[in-house]
Amino acid sequence: MKKILFLAYGMLFLFSCQNQAQTNKIKTPKTEKVMTKETIYQFKVEDLSGNPFDFASLKGKKVMIVNTASKCGLTPQYKDLEAIYKEYKDKGFVIVGFPANNFASQEPGTNEEIGAFCQQNYGVTFPMMDKVSVKGDDMCEVYKFLTQKSKNGLQDSEVEWNFQKYLINEKGELVKVIKPRTLPTDPEVINWIKS
Repeated sequence: MKKILFLAYGMLFLFSCQNQAQTNKIKTPKTEKVMTKETIYQFKVEDLSGNPFDFASLKGKKVMIVNTASKCGLTPQYKDLEAIYKEYKDKGFVIVGFPANNFASQEPGTNEEIGAFCQQNYGVTFPMMDKVSVKGDDMCEVYKFLTQKSKNGLQDSEVEWNFQKYLINEKGELVKVIKPRTLPTDPEVINWIKS
């Protein structure tokens, strides 16, 4: 009888230990999936002339991406954009313009017409890309990256109007969103370029 009780206690002890191990196993926290942040360098687009433009060519530079329009009250910002581009382009800074017709049809022209307008009226020399959509169902991939935290790792945003500025650091990461009415020559922008 003692042997049977001893065996029963032994079995109970083993079962208890096994059950405890399984309980501990269940309580062990699962490893969280690490989300990798995307960079601007993954994108390839076309410029106004239809030539390929690879953002990877901008590695190590600070980049301002801005959606532009030719018939907007903010269109004179082209002058300030060109001025800061000329001043800082040899110091690791570049501006990339994306014409877009998303706001009150203020960029109705073709790529050729947009290029001629920029050159004739503002002497634009910074890179200008193919006309795209910066919001809505047909938003281009670059702007999906700029406006979605799940892609850029910084914040969700919405392009509010023409001439909204997105600042990208030397590692290709989004670091700041600047409102459309804030001039490109604002101290906030200039201090970031110079820092």
